[in-house]
Amino acid sequence: MHRLAPKFLSSLTPLTHHIKIACTMAQASSSLASVFTPSSGKLLDDNKTIDKESFKKQVTFPAVHVDKRLVNKCRKTFKQSLVHRKKFLNIRDDPADSESKYLLLNPAKVMDFSSLSDQEKTFLEESGLEKKLHDFETELTYDNWNPDEILRTVMPEGMEVPTSFSIIGHIAHLNLREEQLEYKHVIGQVLLDKNPALRTVVNKVNEINNEFRFFNMELLAGEDNMVALVREHGASFEFDFSKVYWNSRLSTEHVRIASKLGADDILYDMFAGVGPFAIPAAKRKCTVVANDLNPESYKWLTHNAKLNKVQNRVRTCNMDARQFVVDVVKDDLIAVGKKCRDGNKFNTHIVMNLPSIAIEFLDVFCNLLKDVPVDLRPYIPLPIMHCHCFSKAEDMRQDVIDRIKEVLHHKDIDNIMVHDVRDVAPNKEMFCATFRLPHDVAFAIDVKDESSPTEPDSKKQRYE
Repeated sequence: MHRLAPKFLSSLTPLTHHIKIACTMAQASSSLASVFTPSSGKLLDDNKTIDKESFKKQVTFPAVHVDKRLVNKCRKTFKQSLVHRKKFLNIRDDPADSESKYLLLNPAKVMDFSSLSDQEKTFLEESGLEKKLHDFETELTYDNWNPDEILRTVMPEGMEVPTSFSIIGHIAHLNLREEQLEYKHVIGQVLLDKNPALRTVVNKVNEINNEFRFFNMELLAGEDNMVALVREHGASFEFDFSKVYWNSRLSTEHVRIASKLGADDILYDMFAGVGPFAIPAAKRKCTVVANDLNPESYKWLTHNAKLNKVQNRVRTCNMDARQFVVDVVKDDLIAVGKKCRDGNKFNTHIVMNLPSIAIEFLDVFCNLLKDVPVDLRPYIPLPIMHCHCFSKAEDMRQDVIDRIKEVLHHKDIDNIMVHDVRDVAPNKEMFCATFRLPHDVAFAIDVKDESSPTEPDSKKQRYE
């Protein structure tokens, strides 16, 4: 037993070393947190306004005293040790010596001179500079704190601070929790103050509008201007965010679908919105026929085609999606088939980005082309479908495939590719199912279910 004791103690030495390092790191982190934590902060006007003066705080930083002629070299050498923070100058004048400067160091990394790296110590020695640290006192103001630090100071302890929001042009779009609503105007003000590109902050006040897919929203801070200009992967989109649907989180999906299209392909967009799928397709020299039920979306879709100089490639419609397929897509496919019979070649695609019920709209394609003469059918390029949907099932991909087959009354659809677009909520994901419309679905007997969903009757039918 006694013989084993030295080995046992020896084995503890590395562990003890790691514990010391961990403690040092924890102390350093605590040091920085205390420096960059407002000591006070007040609200005015019944929690509607920030008292910016109350965020002033005197703090002390470790600093290196250098000749001002060596500042650039010092900045490079001490790059990892300097304090890096928005609107915070980490190089300050020496009030007592116009030829000298102070480099302010990060207290989480540098607690004393021994904390400096060998490279930093050598630089000081070879440059003939003082081999010691100074205390530099300065004032932090409202401008130096980040949004999280400010809101944690003025909101009740334990209340979650909003950490994410969508940016749509100059608009920040929040989805606040019930308990945060008392501080909604303060939250809006802080986000506006800390994000120079923003001019408007709004909060979602209810669920998505079922008819036209947009949120009702409340202005929290800034300009009451909801017309936004968004630039996405080389395309520009302008629209009234309060009246149309736009989701910045689908930016990657917009590009992914566009990448599947070749020049001279034809794209039919059943739920086009303001054009996030249609416009990139047209810019790739595709012919686009885009539809949306919402008159505001139709207006901005047409506007965006002109804004991006692709109006000659985009035909816009404002009608129910089922009517769009029956009255527009069907005739178009037949016309394309006749061109293919004459020796031309085309690929056709249909995008269905209405994930809550898009799968249920697939039945409009059953028996769609039953009146096409038998000799023309082989020439019609049946479309590749890109159908967006949600799933909460245990096996989500299989759930998507099964639902598509059920709606189309076709159990043998080959090669349905199910792409995971994004997480929507815990145990709920958005997918895009891609497959070619089967020949025997398009030309089969009538299998349409009378209970299938339709869009609202209140609409204006327009073409451009």
